[in-house]
Amino acid sequence: MSLGARQHDLPRGLDRAIDDYLVFARVECGLLPATVEAYHRDLLDLCEDLAAAGVTDPAGVTPKHLSDHLRSMSREREYAPSTLARHLATMKVFFRHLESNGRVSDNPTAHLDQPTRWKKLPGVLSPREMRTLVEAAGPPEHPTTPPLWIRDRAVLEIMYACGLRASEVGRLGVSDVLVEQRLVKVTGKGEKQRLVPIGKPAMGAVEAYVRECRAVLVTAEVAGERRDKGRMFLSKNGRPLDRVRVWQLVRSYAERAGLGHVHPHMLRHSFATHLLGGGADLRIVQDLLGHADISTTQVYTHVDKGRLREVVKAHHPRG
Repeated sequence: MSLGARQHDLPRGLDRAIDDYLVFARVECGLLPATVEAYHRDLLDLCEDLAAAGVTDPAGVTPKHLSDHLRSMSREREYAPSTLARHLATMKVFFRHLESNGRVSDNPTAHLDQPTRWKKLPGVLSPREMRTLVEAAGPPEHPTTPPLWIRDRAVLEIMYACGLRASEVGRLGVSDVLVEQRLVKVTGKGEKQRLVPIGKPAMGAVEAYVRECRAVLVTAEVAGERRDKGRMFLSKNGRPLDRVRVWQLVRSYAERAGLGHVHPHMLRHSFATHLLGGGADLRIVQDLLGHADISTTQVYTHVDKGRLREVVKAHHPRG
């Protein structure tokens, strides 16, 4: 990939800052191509999130922007603390370079905490709260065409039913939902694929979306351009939903449901926690989540004190 290549358009100020730093790293520092490419990937991830937050130039970046970015990588994409530490190191050298060249007056990375000090897991919704969240996606007072609430209901249902990450929702293809087998083929981190069963409510919501909404969104094309790329969930402009829009969607319905601060990973966390609380085997949950290491899945084994009391009372000789 050339230094100027981009997967997504970035504001000019951020785009130029990345290119300037990569030239500095390659030419003046003499870093190896693999190292420069690693910096490139990290900075693209960062600047795409900054752009989504409305930042157009490095001078507008605050410590909170950077902290929010790293936390989203930890919670949504489940990066290990060691990977997050490397990402933080990339940001530090990037902003030191910008500071030395007068592009920023205050270095926003100066007081960032190390990722290992963060609370790794988000909260978990109860089954009742999950039902409230899903049901918040209902017919609006003033119906629209196409009925996007049907799409939103399907997104919420399938995220909870299958434990999907926000990024996995956007990558889900129409052919990945195996209706007859009631399975969903999910492409996760590292392009690894897994098959996850999908329950009747979620499958019904997806089928309703395909039947009543998706076909209308696909026709939203310009000069015959196929925008949908075969993906299942589309924006009102007929393009695949990206993870930022999924985040916005979840938070919007959570507010409507009166649930406060809820983000997509809480649905995945709730999926795993409710399965384990219901007696599912840890190895099975590991496979359903797509975790390579079972130690990653073990963080989902926390249960509330009431559940612990029930187990002790039921199974201990003197419970």
